[in-house]
Order: sequence, then structure tokens, then C-alpha cells
Amino acid sequence: MRHELYRATGLPVLQNRTFADAESARASASADMLLVQDERSGLVFNAAFDADKLSYDADYQNEQAHSGQFQQHLSDVEGIIAKHFKGQELIEVGCGKGYFLELLKGLGYSITGIDPAYEGENPDVIKAPFTRGLGLSADAIVLRHVLEHIEDPVSFLAVIAEANQGGQIYIEVPCLDWILEHKAWFDLFYEHVNYFRLDDLRRMFGTVHEAGHLFGGQYLYIVADLSTLRLTPEQPVARLALPEDFSASLDRAVQIIRSAPAQGSAIWGASSKGVIYSLFLQRAGVAVDRVIDINPAKQGRYLPLSGARVSSPQEAMDALPEGAHLFVMNSNYLEEIKRMTGGRYVYHAVDSASFQ
Repeated sequence: MRHELYRATGLPVLQNRTFADAESARASASADMLLVQDERSGLVFNAAFDADKLSYDADYQNEQAHSGQFQQHLSDVEGIIAKHFKGQELIEVGCGKGYFLELLKGLGYSITGIDPAYEGENPDVIKAPFTRGLGLSADAIVLRHVLEHIEDPVSFLAVIAEANQGGQIYIEVPCLDWILEHKAWFDLFYEHVNYFRLDDLRRMFGTVHEAGHLFGGQYLYIVADLSTLRLTPEQPVARLALPEDFSASLDRAVQIIRSAPAQGSAIWGASSKGVIYSLFLQRAGVAVDRVIDINPAKQGRYLPLSGARVSSPQEAMDALPEGAHLFVMNSNYLEEIKRMTGGRYVYHAVDSASFQ
């Protein structure tokens, strides 16, 4: 049995894919979300998800490491990994563009990466899915921001456990409890089929060495024994409900933009959150003057469905008048953004309690 939690229509299939022109961006693929909870496992997922719609290429950009704040987060993750896995052989499954893998290698870790979409030249990264047929195993597996993309996450973990013949695992995923508490409706994407709470991950394993939250509570992590993976929970799971006013903050943003058109407005953050936010503002009948991102690979390109163009911070600051409304998509970066912009704008941290 499943019960419905949330639905949204016409979301970008790949919210971090950018486009060379607005017309291509507006014509990009879309799909619907039907967020449900499985009453037996307790897991929350998009029942309308179709993995065949997803196709990653070089135009997909989700690198966050340009921010000093995010680099600090990666340092925090390394601290947890060092506590449990220092001196051990590691495999990072789903290593992406390899930034974290290179960070660990630079610190002396023995680590192999696996990712079929890897584009770099590191010989220690294998461009393939992790299967037993590769003949690889390690003391521990690192699985960062992968499990939310996998249609059947427990079966996927079972494949890893079998292929690696047990061992330890570090898992990191976005935190659904944070999304609900902060009413961050713009943190729900088609590309993320699963939405986890800490208890969901704890229920999956018999032996958990450590678990908690990172990145201001937005991410959660667990260090567990792979050989103790449970395919079904041992206890009944409570039914989840979304806050009644989950997406009400969209109306507030619309009112702010409409009330002061001469002041100007911008979204800071052209990754997943900003893509969804700009699209929903557009559908509500308003548009910001700029979408800003510090990632050079996004600048001058266009966001899916909305067709919004991404500006560099300098380009935006040259164009936006003092006192413009700046919608900051991630409050973790608020102070960093204020410093970069000299405090000249009116800042709205859209995931903060004060904006709800």
C-alpha cells in the first residue's frame, strides 16, 4: 500500500542540464512527480518516475565545489571517513566528475572510483556501473548523493553488498525531514526518485556505527556494516504527512517581486533549487531579472523549461540596482553571498523559518 504526499507536473527531467540558448531550454524534457510513501518499508519516492527519461551528458552541471562553504562540507565528510576508514581500501560508487575522489587521493587515501558517466582521465576511475563482474572489492564503500537517484535503493545496496562481499559503507543523501521542516518545496526534483529520513537509513542496517546530519541539516549520513543490510524493516513504520502550507512561501516571493518592480530581483543559485524556484515563479506570472551562479560552466547558459539565463556574480552586480531583492536558494551560502555582494541588496533566504 502507498499513500500520496505531493504531486507536481512538468518538472525538468534533468534540472542540472544547461542549454546554449533559451529556445532549446524551454523545449527541454519534462515529467511529473507523484510523491508517495510505501506503508511497509516507510520509504518515500516518486511513483511516476521513469529512469529511461534520464540521459546524462557533458551539458549536465552539478558541481558545487566552487563554494568555500561546500568545500568545508567536504572536509567534514572526510573527517567522518577518516574516523572509520583511515588506512583502508575504498571504492567510491558514483564518483561523478571525481572531485571528492581527488580530494581523498590528495590526502593519501587508497581509493578507486566507479561511475559510467565519468569524463576525466584518472586511471583509478572505472567508467562502468558497479557489478560483481568487475571483480572489485574494498574494505569500505563511499556512496555520496547516489541513492536518491536509484529506483530500488534497497536492492541496489544488496547488489553492492554482494559484489563487495560485505564490508563497511558510508552513505550520504539529502534529508527529507529538513525539506519538510523548512518547507523547501523547491528541493523536490524529478531526478531524485527517493527522499530519505535518518530513520529510513537506520532501519536498513542491523549494525550502524554512526549516523547524523551534515551541511546545516540538509544532508544526512550513515556509516554501517553492509553485511547487516535488511531487505525489509523489522518494525511497523509511521505514516508521514507533509505540512499543510508546504508550498505557501511561493506566494510570498511573488508578492515581493510584484510590489517593487523598479528595485529588481534575482535568484542566487542556478542548481536544482534555483531551477525549480525560477520555473515556479514564472508559472505564477512573475520573473526575476537575473539568475546567478558562481559555477563558470553554468554562466551564459540557460535553465531547463524556464529558459532563464545564468549570470556570473559580477555581471549581475553590474546590472542590479542597490536594494534589489536577492532570493538566496540555500541559506548555507547566505553569509558568503553577502560578503561577495558587499551587503548592497535585500536578502531573502528562502529556506529559512523567517521566509515561511
